[in-house]
Amino acid sequence: MTTSFNFAGQRVVQSSELSRNSAAVFAAAEEAPVEVSRRDGESLVLTTKREAAAHERILEVAAQLIAVSLDENGTLEDRLAGPFPWIKLLSVQDQRTCARDIIDTARGAFVVNQPGRILTEIQAWQNTAEAVAAGWGQDEPDWLSEPVAVKKPRV
Repeated sequence: MTTSFNFAGQRVVQSSELSRNSAAVFAAAEEAPVEVSRRDGESLVLTTKREAAAHERILEVAAQLIAVSLDENGTLEDRLAGPFPWIKLLSVQDQRTCARDIIDTARGAFVVNQPGRILTEIQAWQNTAEAVAAGWGQDEPDWLSEPVAVKKPRV
């Protein structure tokens, strides 16, 4: 399969290559989106359904963050509780940190063209909220009075 790369590093194949060697083009599209150029029409992008769904989710989250940032009522953490109600399970300080982390990550992720990082950040905070709701981290730790030597684990 002959591929070339456009300015963004996305792989490009001609539509005739898709016809001749579809298995290889499909395999390449499972790794990263592939642009299929056509002489008789606009180029198409071949990608996985999972990748397309993630892209849709990123746009949905971006729209929510824009709406939250334009709203002037309440604190940022209160506004984020609309699309992300689990944020209220966190402590007040963690709500502030979470809100700032989500906004900062979104801004940075779009700048470096890694918008999927936003979903990772949101999921990490949601996991934290779920752990808090389940009672994790509420018990005081039992401190050992003396250090305990342990053997090095076998590899």
